[in-house]
Amino acid sequence: MPPRLSKFSISATCIDYVHPWTNSCVSATAGLGLHALQESLRIYTTVYLVTLLMKGRIPSKDDIRRTVLGVLQSTAFLSWSAFSYSIFLCLLRRISGNFNILTVSFLPSFLSNLAAIVIERPSRRTLLCLYVSNIATETVFRAGVWRGYFSVIPRGEVYIFAASIAMMLYYFRSEKNQQDSIFKILQFVIGPYERYNCSEIRREPHTLAPKSLQKRRITNKSNNQIFNACHSGLAVYKHVIERLKAWHKHLSCPHPFSCAHYVISGGTKLFGIGIGVQLAIKLVLQWKKIFGRPKIAKQIIFRRENLYLGMFIGGFTGIYRMLSCGLRRAFGKDSRYYAIPAGIAASVAFTMYPDNTIALYVMWKALQILWNSGVATGKLPEVKWFIIVLYCFSTAILFHAAIIEPQNLRSSYWKFLHNLSGGRIATMARKPLDEFGLGTSASLAEVLRKTQTTDQISYSF
Repeated sequence: MPPRLSKFSISATCIDYVHPWTNSCVSATAGLGLHALQESLRIYTTVYLVTLLMKGRIPSKDDIRRTVLGVLQSTAFLSWSAFSYSIFLCLLRRISGNFNILTVSFLPSFLSNLAAIVIERPSRRTLLCLYVSNIATETVFRAGVWRGYFSVIPRGEVYIFAASIAMMLYYFRSEKNQQDSIFKILQFVIGPYERYNCSEIRREPHTLAPKSLQKRRITNKSNNQIFNACHSGLAVYKHVIERLKAWHKHLSCPHPFSCAHYVISGGTKLFGIGIGVQLAIKLVLQWKKIFGRPKIAKQIIFRRENLYLGMFIGGFTGIYRMLSCGLRRAFGKDSRYYAIPAGIAASVAFTMYPDNTIALYVMWKALQILWNSGVATGKLPEVKWFIIVLYCFSTAILFHAAIIEPQNLRSSYWKFLHNLSGGRIATMARKPLDEFGLGTSASLAEVLRKTQTTDQISYSF
């Protein structure tokens, strides 16, 4: 039988549930706020410094000033969210006289995030909303499966990704205003020649360069065999590429050179980039192990799973371009509607790197683009504060799950809450919440074991 809620309210006090380590609500709130302030400052200092370094230039005084102000503003947002969460927990209990299924976490979290998100920069609110909505969607699905309301669909993330990416690619080929960052990512993956009004792109010449420029004589031949072998290999490579470029290209295709070159060059380029990114992530995350045991670097590098990301994005690019060119040849013209079947077919490559986070992010981004397009054309109303309300609602779902049913929360988000609260999210007593009939304390014990976190922490206040 799926677990069912047996009670709506419980008679526990703040000391019984919220802060069993101290009798003072003020002391507990201050302790959580101070720790969250330190952790938030550490997180956002790292985030903003990495963003500053990724610009690839020496930062100016204005860059440094904006970075410092951004760190302080984002730190205030996140730390106030944690601080006010504790305030609303105890305050709502004092007002109502008890805790119920909504006031143990959901409602305090909604109010605290509503008070905090207005502090954060407006330009970051949409990004934060997409992030928490992504995880909240997965959490709600897990909760439904846990309750037996529905079952897991095999390869469900692939279907979500296919439908969502096809919609985004259609808008990529249709929308004139492409200011959203997701369109820059799509242009990087499938190329600039598939975007809206790609005829504005300055095309490269379709004819090959004169042979006098293609082949250069080497007057001084080296006796070095390695040099000669490399030079011969390079000459063969150039010859193959030149022959490939010279193949037939349909008149409706907007890209330079042949369709074969367009498909192969795009796929291999993204394949290489995917492998490079995957290796970089693995090496960065395991640098401590490599520093202690340099010999394991070879084992980390030469693993089959390091190919999966490259196979996904390289395969996606190659299949999408191949289908797009094939449809242009078949119908004798170009059309933005080709993005839909080409995007769905290319999503087969996602089976090489299936990831819930990617699939749900693409889904929410596609819904955002669809809504914005509807608002721009007057077909849908513009709802003010929608992003803020959705952010608060999604975050409230995550905090509710962390308290009532932590087994349905993504492990990485549980660890984030554990670090942000200094372990207080785990130390909050769950025994009183077992009265709801959802087995909360047993679920917490399982999550602590799985994530290697602990609830055995003592606090001075």
